[in-house]
Amino acid sequence: MTYRILADLVLVIHGLFVAFVVFGGLLALWKPRMAFWHLPALAWGAMVIGMGWICPLTPLEVSLRERAGQEGYAGGFIEHYVLGIIYPEGITRATQMLLAAVLIVGNIVVYTVWARRRADARRAAAAAAAAQAGQSIQGRS
Repeated sequence: MTYRILADLVLVIHGLFVAFVVFGGLLALWKPRMAFWHLPALAWGAMVIGMGWICPLTPLEVSLRERAGQEGYAGGFIEHYVLGIIYPEGITRATQMLLAAVLIVGNIVVYTVWARRRADARRAAAAAAAAQAGQSIQGRS
């Protein structure tokens, strides 16, 4: 029972991580500090997809399922849980690489917006500080 619960927990964490890789850039638009967590996750996710690697969470989940007396599965998390939902039958390496590129390009767009917002906020803060300093100097005269 414990191994099954642990396998399910790994499954949930893995699913949340995949969702964070895909949508974390949008979260960073809302909470800019999330970018510092999302960018490494994005790099890892793009490498795993683009290189055809298996994420270490997948064998961990499979091992826990087997210890719980359940059947494991071959392949990776995406192939087992997500492939049938969003990927077409018979996905090729070229398609995987294209998906990794879409993930990266989409996030480049998001982070371009993110960087512009940060730059605008800094300029506004600098202008406000300069205006405040100008008022302080005039007030002393």
